Amino acid sequence: MKSRSEFIENLVYASVWPMIAVFLLWLVFWVEVRLGFNFTEFGIYPRSFSGLRGILFGPFIHGSVKHLYNNTFPVFFLMLMLMHFYRPVALKVLFLGVAISGFFTWLFGREAYHIGASGLIYVLASFIFFKGILSKNYRLVALSLVTVFLYGSLLWYVLPIEEKISWEGHASGFIAGLFLSFLFKKDMPGPVRYVWESEDYKVESDPFMKHFDEKGNFIPSSEMPSNNDERDNNPE
Repeated sequence: MKSRSEFIENLVYASVWPMIAVFLLWLVFWVEVRLGFNFTEFGIYPRSFSGLRGILFGPFIHGSVKHLYNNTFPVFFLMLMLMHFYRPVALKVLFLGVAISGFFTWLFGREAYHIGASGLIYVLASFIFFKGILSKNYRLVALSLVTVFLYGSLLWYVLPIEEKISWEGHASGFIAGLFLSFLFKKDMPGPVRYVWESEDYKVESDPFMKHFDEKGNFIPSSEMPSNNDERDNNPE
């Protein structure tokens, strides 16, 4: 019962942050459309003092419904994975990732407004992939492979292949995620080690191995000798 309640608690916690993020993305866009505002100038404008505010505000601003729609599902899914599997450092990765990727974009980007949550997407995808591989934990490695399967094509967009796409933001997010995967080493699940891998492991002391006879045949619990039977067969 305890493990079930913990699972539900973790799932609820992991779901809250992605839902808040997606809600804010759509709310900002709705305000723009409904009230006739244009928040583009609040994006990152490289190497200008006012452009620094885009590090904070830029991820919430999108130029079109298509732009916002394309970012919504990756943001939700990748944030959900981050919050569920990397809960101890999830918020640090989230906020540091946005800050680092945004600053690199401000430092090296083209002189244009860089907007959208795609930089955050690259932070999350990069962190989840590299951290899973580095951890050598089979669950996290599997998560890394799922990330590659779903979002491996994102790698192409860290290159300047389309003029209207902020490849600088993508590359900055990718590098930030890679950096953070090395930075956070504590409180992370390590490789799974089984009992029989320890140096002091003894087969005869393992309760599970007692279910096998000398020929390797499995003995059900109902046919296992009781402690009284063992004492009878081994008198002092």
